[in-house]
Amino acid sequence: MSLRGAMSISKPQTRISGFPPVVGSQPRVLILGSMPGIASLDVQEYYALPRNVFWPIMGELFGAHFKLAYQQRLDVLTACRVALWDVLETCIRPGSLDASIDTQSVSANNFGWLFTSYPTIRQVFFNGKKSAAMYHRYVQPMLDSDTADIPGNTLPSKSPAYASLSFDEKLAAWTIVRDAANRG
Repeated sequence: MSLRGAMSISKPQTRISGFPPVVGSQPRVLILGSMPGIASLDVQEYYALPRNVFWPIMGELFGAHFKLAYQQRLDVLTACRVALWDVLETCIRPGSLDASIDTQSVSANNFGWLFTSYPTIRQVFFNGKKSAAMYHRYVQPMLDSDTADIPGNTLPSKSPAYASLSFDEKLAAWTIVRDAANRG
């Protein structure tokens, strides 16, 4: 191994922290990612990477189009009773890929508090398989029986790293979020 390779191995990893939840007064659905990517962390906005199709899909489903200012998009979602958060509060992850998350470093967000504070949340939607797996591993065992039973659906990731589905296929899969938010 070269000296250069040895130096990269010993380079300290930086712990990253996610964002607070985006929650209106009476959310019905909660969309969960894993941890914001580098582009999102840099600008402190959920799903900031332009190639991520989260906002185009939210635009089609709820009117939270990417052309709106970030706070306006959040306001549209919360008015439609949609909440956003991530499974993880902190972790070590070089880069933006979920596969790079150091699972020994994770700290989950406080979902007991969220579900107690917002008992109107009736359904959780996972933005990809990794957020679902982390929720089931790190969060669900810590929940009480009332909140552990909130149904969850794993949907196709809207990340550009998940390119096996077209935009229209992802949009079709994500329409169940709108249906759940509108259910009274």
